[in-house]
Amino acid sequence: MDKKQKVIFICTGNSCRSQMAEGFLKNIASNVFEVYSAGSNPSEVNPNAIATMQELNIDISEHTSDSIDCYINMGINIVITVCDHANQICPNFPGKVEKIHWSIEDPFQGWEINNANLKNFRRTRDKIKYHIDEFINNLERK
Repeated sequence: MDKKQKVIFICTGNSCRSQMAEGFLKNIASNVFEVYSAGSNPSEVNPNAIATMQELNIDISEHTSDSIDCYINMGINIVITVCDHANQICPNFPGKVEKIHWSIEDPFQGWEINNANLKNFRRTRDKIKYHIDEFINNLERK
């Protein structure tokens, strides 16, 4: 039986983009991947990220915002950075690790749930979903 590949999504705060990406990949392919997310400067999961993912029936409300350091020695196979800053400062994970970068704009404009914030988060969520779908499609072609 093949062992699941370990994928980690990384952004700066681990509050929005990486959390949404983790939620999508877990929802779509948890039978294939162990999925994590982390930040170089973790904070907390943004309620706007939780709300916009819930609109698609994906619950990330129990996710935690974690430091990259927690995952360095976990045998990660694929590192996906979802912001330019994280791509620049991302540490090297030991072993043979595939590194992918998606430049996705930060939707953060505050912690309050309101229409303006939700609109930004929906746009970001949809971009992440596009990248996740491409990631899955590329794996199926290999």
